[in-house]
Amino acid sequence: MSGINKVILVGNVGKDPEIRHLEGGIAVAKFPLATSEIYKTKDGQRVDQTEWHNIVMWRGLAESAEKYLRKGALVYVEGKIRTRSWDDKDGNKKYTTEIVADTMTMLSSNRKPDEHNTSGNATQRTTANDETSPVNISNSNTNTTSPTENTSGDDLPY
Repeated sequence: MSGINKVILVGNVGKDPEIRHLEGGIAVAKFPLATSEIYKTKDGQRVDQTEWHNIVMWRGLAESAEKYLRKGALVYVEGKIRTRSWDDKDGNKKYTTEIVADTMTMLSSNRKPDEHNTSGNATQRTTANDETSPVNISNSNTNTTSPTENTSGDDLPY
């Protein structure tokens, strides 16, 4: 039996994604994601515990992150945990653990004011309650869906 490596996170983007383009035009985006947990101790003191996750997105998902994600945005991410190792310049072995995302849903919008052009495969609806209009994007299918879209086929011309 093989194992399952699946991560689901909902958190806030820690800084604008850093985008690189590799040979062949392959895009890769990296950014930190903060997840917070609030609990009370036995003596009633409130504790806010934040965990930081290194998120990596590839290809179309990375391009969508570049267009739409900004520091502070609330985002849902699905992916898998990957730990990499390398030797630094002094020969010491270094490790990093990352979440390689394959699906992203934007739960809030922190777009810059001049970014209303949503050309490309992914689209984002701008509505009166843009803060609560999720936009789903995945690596396997960069089409965007929103729960407010009519998918019943009633508006088809035939």
